[in-house]
Amino acid sequence: MFWLRFLSAVIAIGLALVSIALGGFWLTVSLGILVYLGLREYFDMVEHEGYKPSRRLSTTMALSLLLLQQFFPNLVEGGFLLAGAVIFAYLLFRQAPARTADIATSLLGLFYAGAFPSYWIRLRALESGGKLMLMTFMCIWAADIGAYLVGKSFGKLRLYPRVSPKKTIEGAVFGILSSMAVGYGGGWQMGWSLPAVGLVFGLLIGGTALLGDLIESLMKRSARLKDSGTLVPGHGGILDRCDSYIFTAPLAFYFLSTIGSALVIR
Repeated sequence: MFWLRFLSAVIAIGLALVSIALGGFWLTVSLGILVYLGLREYFDMVEHEGYKPSRRLSTTMALSLLLLQQFFPNLVEGGFLLAGAVIFAYLLFRQAPARTADIATSLLGLFYAGAFPSYWIRLRALESGGKLMLMTFMCIWAADIGAYLVGKSFGKLRLYPRVSPKKTIEGAVFGILSSMAVGYGGGWQMGWSLPAVGLVFGLLIGGTALLGDLIESLMKRSARLKDSGTLVPGHGGILDRCDSYIFTAPLAFYFLSTIGSALVIR
């Protein structure tokens, strides 16, 4: 199982590096595939709980937001609101009456697996966006690997057993520290005038990656499922593999496009 998990991770990292290097339309296509597969898993979990969301429409709107992010980034915020309004209208007039939970799960799918990940496209479009995106990914990888290794070998204190019984405080702390170390190194490598700001960036990315992992675990527990899917050998589903990247995307973009560019990047 370890070697299967390791091989899957190596392949995923390789594909991620190629997507980051290519950027542009190819990154959007790659992200679109992940968003489509992730939404399939998300709506499977939601329907497993008995809800009836606007599965096809929410998926279409989420993929449309990726294209909007690629070609018309200045219209993205308005596009988010318009997509939400379209989903509301559909659920209002569809043949089967919608419940409040159907509306909520439809909109959650749009934003959770569509709007948030789309910010990777905007981050890649920044000046030195490839390096910044790679730095962010490396912070996430450091957090995940550090937490897994230390938690598995030395972890004793449970972090949040009601949601994720295997996660430990020791693993979480070391994972965030690992992300901070990579953030500092990345700030130095990028030529930031204040490389120590990379520590703050690593702290935020490591903590947000952990939050994304816990939220996905909460959704699986709510649906009484062990994994979100079976597509990734040794890891479960796409959401199991990519949960750490969802909330980190908008955080990384706004941090690096505002604080980063204004205060620390020469």
